[in-house]
Amino acid sequence: MALNDFRDELAATAAALATPGTGLLAADESTGTIGKRFAAIGLENSEEHRRAYRTLLATTEGLNKHISGVILYEETLFQDSTAPAGGAPLVELFQRQGIVPGIKVDQGVEPLAGGVVGESWCTGLKGLGERAARYYARGARFAKWRAVLQISASGAPSELALRENAWGLARYASTVQEQGLVPIVEPEILMDGDHDITTTASVQEWVLRTTYEALAMNGVFLEGSLLKPSMTCPGASCPEQASAEEVGEFTVRTLRRTVPVAVPAILFLSGGLSEEDASLCLNAINHVAAQGYAPWHLGFSYGRALQHSCLQHWGGSELQAGQAALLARARANAAASRGAYEPGSEPSDDTSLFVANYSY
Repeated sequence: MALNDFRDELAATAAALATPGTGLLAADESTGTIGKRFAAIGLENSEEHRRAYRTLLATTEGLNKHISGVILYEETLFQDSTAPAGGAPLVELFQRQGIVPGIKVDQGVEPLAGGVVGESWCTGLKGLGERAARYYARGARFAKWRAVLQISASGAPSELALRENAWGLARYASTVQEQGLVPIVEPEILMDGDHDITTTASVQEWVLRTTYEALAMNGVFLEGSLLKPSMTCPGASCPEQASAEEVGEFTVRTLRRTVPVAVPAILFLSGGLSEEDASLCLNAINHVAAQGYAPWHLGFSYGRALQHSCLQHWGGSELQAGQAALLARARANAAASRGAYEPGSEPSDDTSLFVANYSY
């Protein structure tokens, strides 16, 4: 297939995912990562428990009012729901709600030879076209690829790391578009470090400019793509942490300087912020955007900041409690994507969700 065969469909899918007042549920944790989260609630990481938890997500009534799409792990895309939910494929349960299924397609990171210590490049391009076609046939309509960059006193990100990861994102995006999947481009800048917010903003501008140069060179159809960036925040160890309002101002300024207007939506990752802080910062971003030029839908693509309370309340058996917690955070972030979130108006856990050198 070729890009032109899917151009209209890609634009329509991207527009659906960019529906105002919605965002994405990032439920693409690997088996190892979800095991860590289950361990925190005293639950064995078994296929049965993973199926039960993912069925909880797929059967949360009313979730489609706030969530336009869900990013799945490969196991989930091909997994059936529990018997009480009818045993239907999980992907079908999301589709019945009008939630667009997506799929994580990168295969993790490897150390970058020639880079600064700790730098990485993202793997998964080999055979990606064939995998993307199989995912499309199963019902996926968008994909996600996460490149990981860091800011460090030793000189990261290096130009090598930046260009390698930008090129990988561009090759991925071009490849999956030819198979009918909208690419989510995710150049994440980790929160690790003690750098200030001005440093983050400078690096992020460089990252986004370089990424969109690579996308252009590879002929990526921007109207059929989405961006999933970090918010512009200081390092987690910086002695001067920024307010939500400062994060909003720096983030919108960065985006205005770097992201093409053709991109339908910018869906932020939470990056280790607490549930409440992720909502407050997104709300502030939309407040700032409303005061000037911001042509994109500014929404969310949260994993931990949507699921932390849900997991705690579910605990392996309390279905309704888990779903209520998930729905509360979905409502909060949907409101924040309109700049209408009232602090503390929805139940949340203020625990920091930061994990050093986070991978999943």
